[in-house]
Parts: sequence; structure tokens; C-alpha cells
Amino acid sequence: MSEQARRRPPKPYRRPQKDPVRMLAFEALRAVDERDAYANLVLPPLLKKAREKGDFDGRDAALATELVYGTLRRQGTYDAIIAACVDRPLREVDPPVLDVLSLGAHQLLGTRIPTHAAVSASVELARVVLGDGRAKFVNAVLRKISRQDLDAWVEQVAPPYEDDAEDHLAVVHSHPRWVVSALWDSLGGGRAGIEDLLEADNERPEVTLVARPGRSTTEELAAATETLPGRWSPYALRMAEGGEPGAIEAVKAGRAGVQDEGSQLVAIALANAPVEGADTRWLDGCAGPGGKAALLAALAAERGAFLLASEKQPHRARLVERALAGNPGPYQVIAADGTRPPWRPGSFDRVLVDVPCSGLGALRRRPEARWRRRPEDLDGFAPLQRALLTEALSAVRIGGVVGYATCSPHLAETRVVVDDVLKRTGGAELIDARPLLPGVPALGDGPDVQLWPHLHGTDAMYLALLRRTA
Repeated sequence: MSEQARRRPPKPYRRPQKDPVRMLAFEALRAVDERDAYANLVLPPLLKKAREKGDFDGRDAALATELVYGTLRRQGTYDAIIAACVDRPLREVDPPVLDVLSLGAHQLLGTRIPTHAAVSASVELARVVLGDGRAKFVNAVLRKISRQDLDAWVEQVAPPYEDDAEDHLAVVHSHPRWVVSALWDSLGGGRAGIEDLLEADNERPEVTLVARPGRSTTEELAAATETLPGRWSPYALRMAEGGEPGAIEAVKAGRAGVQDEGSQLVAIALANAPVEGADTRWLDGCAGPGGKAALLAALAAERGAFLLASEKQPHRARLVERALAGNPGPYQVIAADGTRPPWRPGSFDRVLVDVPCSGLGALRRRPEARWRRRPEDLDGFAPLQRALLTEALSAVRIGGVVGYATCSPHLAETRVVVDDVLKRTGGAELIDARPLLPGVPALGDGPDVQLWPHLHGTDAMYLALLRRTA
């Protein structure tokens, strides 16, 4: 060291500067990791609080949302890249450090933020939330990541498709290997179809509105905000530029709502399925949080039918009550266990059971669920799904119809359940659901229906319709 350098006074310490956008994104990721929270529940109140404090404008909120969801969707790919840039197993990297690295990796590889800005902003975040020592580690890793683009990194860290197709797809499209395998089994076909599905899981879903019949119209919603027509449901509109659905008067009043078109189609198909004889008493046996129940109640009201909406969890039953408030037709909401129902057998003409499931059909909306679920989770759902369908068949009268629905395409939660219950209980038959979804393409061989994000632009909803025969 030169004499001049020794005489030079040390630079004064510069306190790290807090970036509200990246701080909020980090806080959301920590909640997802530490508390098993869901980003779609954590993020809105954080954004609202930031706006109220004056920290955020619309562009800030959009960037924070992209950082959170983009990081979660690509977490598996980013983990593989980060693992190639550190000198220890990834499990030995502290989770908060890994969150900062993942946020930085997404800015570098998944956005158009300039490289220098992405690295410096991430290092500054690390100084605030981790301290200066670990910020140096973050800086070193992100500089390594910045040397290549995403395609080059994926080519380096993913095994060749020819050597291990499922592992290749898992790394490239950021899904656990077991989920890739399960989705591929359900979808069938070759490489192109599964790649299209996995890519669709990583796209930001549109916000879809439902105009509840007799209470609102698509024309009213279209006049309130910029929209595109729904693809399949006559009650659907797609918000063209995202936006705030809660600011629309009809949504605030409960006359309309936010509901994926796949969920709308399930309710519509059940409501339109032919029944023999009377059609006055309907049941939603797993009604929480209330989206399908609200649409069913509106459809029932148009025919003068009564809807009983049952939900086991009291707090979810309260959400159903809010969703149905103001419905013009007769309805009742109760907190009851659908596997030990308080109603008598044969009480209803139509029954819907949208059963608890793994949620693998909604990975666009809940990207973190793919990392949270395990194959053994399906064993826990299986007895409940069978019990709910069995009781639903008991609840419907002879000639009435039951709709069995899941937001999962996993065969163990769909056809396997239906086939097993039909064999064990008897007295029911499958009816073809496809004609009840007019205009919807690629519905397969029937009689049940599986919707897909890449084919229909919906969540991967499954529906089987069963008629009670004895």
C-alpha cells in the first residue's frame, strides 16, 4: 500500500437506503416461507398499507407484485441457478438470504431491470435486512448470476431432456418433479402439451369477473371498467388491464364478483344438467368461500329454487353468507360437516361438492403451493373426497344430479375418486358433462370434463356429473 493510500482517511460509513418496493417484496416472501402464508392473501394488505403511508404509486405496486409472484413462480429454476453459484448446499443458506438472492435472480433473469440496478438494489436490500457481512455474499453470488441470461443458465443447470425428461421439465419450468409427473399423467400426450401446460402455470392469470344473473349484467360491468368478453361463460368478463375489481360498484355490492371462468362453468353445468321431476331444492355441500354458491344461488333464484349452502368451517361459512347477501331468491347458509350431514337422505334435486384438494389446478394463482405440497398429501385428501361424494349421492333424490368438482387435475383426486365411489355405492351413473359446456373445445372423451390453463385459459377444474338411479 502506498504512503498516500495509508494517509487517505477511510470513507465514512453510508447507511443503507430502504427501497419500499423491494422491502415489501421481501416481507411478502418471508411471510410465505415462515408462516406458510399465501401470497394472494399476504400481498394485498401490504400494498394497501404502503399506499396509505404514501410510499407507493401504481407503478410501485405493479413492480412489487411482479417481484413477489415472479420469484415464487420461478423459484425452482432460480434455486438451481443459485446452487450453481454458491460453495455450499442450498439447504445451508439461511432462508432470508435465499429470499434476497431469489429476488435478485428474478430481477436479473426475469425482468428488464438493468443488470447494475438489479444487483445494486438487491445488495442494498441485503444491507438493510441481513447486514453488511451477508450483503457481500449476496453481491458476489448475484454478480456470478449476471454473467449469463436465463436461457444460458437453464441450459447449464437442467439435465438434457433425452436423459431425464421429467427432471428437465421440472428445472426449466420450475415445478417439482412429482407435480410434472402427475400433470403429465393426467394430460396424456407428448412433450408439447405438457410444456404448454407448465408454461401456462407460470403466466399471470387474468382477473375474471362474474355478473351474477338477476343481480348484475356483463353490460353493467363492461361500462364500469375496461374489459374483454369471457371466453366460455355467458356471465364472465375479463379485466383487460388488471386493475382493482373491488372498486367496481357491482362487486362492492356483491351483485358481481371475481371468479375464474372454470369455476363459473362448473356451477353453470350443474345448474343446467337435466333432472327428472321436481327442481326446487339445491345444495352446495362445500360452499366456502362462496363464489360457486353465489352463482348457484342466483341461478336457483331465477327458477324459484331454494339453495342450502353448507360449509364446515364457521369462518368460511361467514364468507359464504357475505357472498350470498342480497340474493333475491330463498337460500340458507349453515356451518355443517358434509361427511356427517344434518339433512335427510334424498332431500335435494341438485348437489354440488367442490371438495378440498391439493389445488394443483390453481398454480397460476398460488404459485407457492407447488413447493408446499407433497405427494403424500393426496393420501390425506382421499378419504375426505370419497366421503363427501358418497354423502352427496345420498343427499340427492332418485333422478337428481350430483356435481363432483376439484381444482386439481391429479387422477387420484378426480376419476379415481369417482370410479371408486360409483363401484362401492352403486345406484348412480355418470352423465356426459360436455354438452353442458357449449362452445368449450378440447373436452376429451367424456363423460367427465377436465379444463386446462393452456387449452381453456381457466384453472384446471375437473367436473363429473352423476345421476342418482336407485
